[in-house]
Amino acid sequence: MKTIHCLNAISKYGLGFLTEDYKLTEDIQEAEGILVRSASLHETEFSGSLQAIARAGAGVNNIPLEDCAKAGIVVFNTPGANANGVKELVLAGLLLASRDIIGGIAWCQDNKEDANISKTVEKSKKAFAGGEIKGKKLGVIGLGAIGAEVANAAASLGMEVYGFDPYISVNAAWMLSRDVKHITSVDTIYEECDFITIHVPLLDGTRGMINAETIGKMKDGVVVLNFARDLLVNDEDMAAALESGKVRKYVTDFPNPKAVNMKNVIAIPHLGASTEESEDNCAKMAVMEMMDYLENGNIRNSVNYPACDMGVCKTESRVAVMHLNVPNMIGQVTGMMASAGINISDMTNKSREKYAYTLMDLDKQPDAETIQKLSAINGILRVRVIR
Repeated sequence: MKTIHCLNAISKYGLGFLTEDYKLTEDIQEAEGILVRSASLHETEFSGSLQAIARAGAGVNNIPLEDCAKAGIVVFNTPGANANGVKELVLAGLLLASRDIIGGIAWCQDNKEDANISKTVEKSKKAFAGGEIKGKKLGVIGLGAIGAEVANAAASLGMEVYGFDPYISVNAAWMLSRDVKHITSVDTIYEECDFITIHVPLLDGTRGMINAETIGKMKDGVVVLNFARDLLVNDEDMAAALESGKVRKYVTDFPNPKAVNMKNVIAIPHLGASTEESEDNCAKMAVMEMMDYLENGNIRNSVNYPACDMGVCKTESRVAVMHLNVPNMIGQVTGMMASAGINISDMTNKSREKYAYTLMDLDKQPDAETIQKLSAINGILRVRVIR
């Protein structure tokens, strides 16, 4: 029986995919797997029994990835599971920024006691008039699961869509509508687009990417939308651009003390993935990833270890080895198995930066002494006997 601990309220739909071989535990120290959404794990002491953490969502800033990697704990996320929910909110943001819908709704509430409101509104509605998004140029920076869906949806609504992503995957490229213009320089988006939406991860190279310099390249009256990460936008520079009118509207799903007090900001309380469907999809993907890892050693959508898939284990034994990505590790591992008289019928080795993962199907079960010797090799972080 494998034990799973939920740090947040995880969708019952997702948890329903756990088989009878799993049980939920309230004790995090006995858990082999942790399911988490937004709870922080940076101060958590992990027990030796913990093998995997699955984040029901895309962002993993709440998880100590390096510490987990060193301990041989695989961290998963669920890219794309909430893509439709975020896409729909981005489209809402486009419409809210194009027409003063929020101001119009507020006017109706302020005048709800007016017995002649049906007549008064005809005189007052011009204050909330706006423009249409059809025919306008939208720049999408980042064409991952969410960015690609936003680009396709905007194109179907009649917008002229420019997409930029130097690292676009083959799968994402296939999914992209041919109406989306894939450009090779982000400056084209800054210089030509009426609306700009960003869908990139928060990295050292993207932190504060929307700043005084990049805003200076944009068209006067541009609308900027941020449904990706708060720190992609420099708040001080955005505030100045809004005050001057260089940026007409800033739509953000990440309210903070600075942003909510800026002029012409539409701040949304982090609702991008807050739909029942998104939560269900994320939970299901997180559960399925964790189960496949615990039962077969396969890794899909890990953020700290390489992808590796050898399917369902059908041999006498399968052993997983987490180790540093250094020379002669494979030689030492296979040599240890040979010295124990164990034949390796199939093997896969994958690496990701300084960490690597080796999965071996064996013709017989290794004994405890062999596993102990394997674990003692310098550079090996963890050895799991899966079967």
